[in-house]
Amino acid sequence: MRTLDMIALILLIVGGINWLLVGLFQFDLVASIFGGQESILSRIIYVVVGLCALYCLKFLSSSRNTRTDTTTRA
Repeated sequence: MRTLDMIALILLIVGGINWLLVGLFQFDLVASIFGGQESILSRIIYVVVGLCALYCLKFLSSSRNTRTDTTTRA
């Protein structure tokens, strides 16, 4: 995997975990670390994670193009 793909995927997972915490416990980890939802740093993190989610959409099209059949033809 390319470095950018790996970074985007990790940030997307972190964002997903944050939403899990919000949904289950009403606890926004990003906001608590970076000074609330209105802080500029929190908003930057939210935007970066959202951009990573958009970037990771390319994995859907590339997963359809990979061949799952590993048998060889004679």
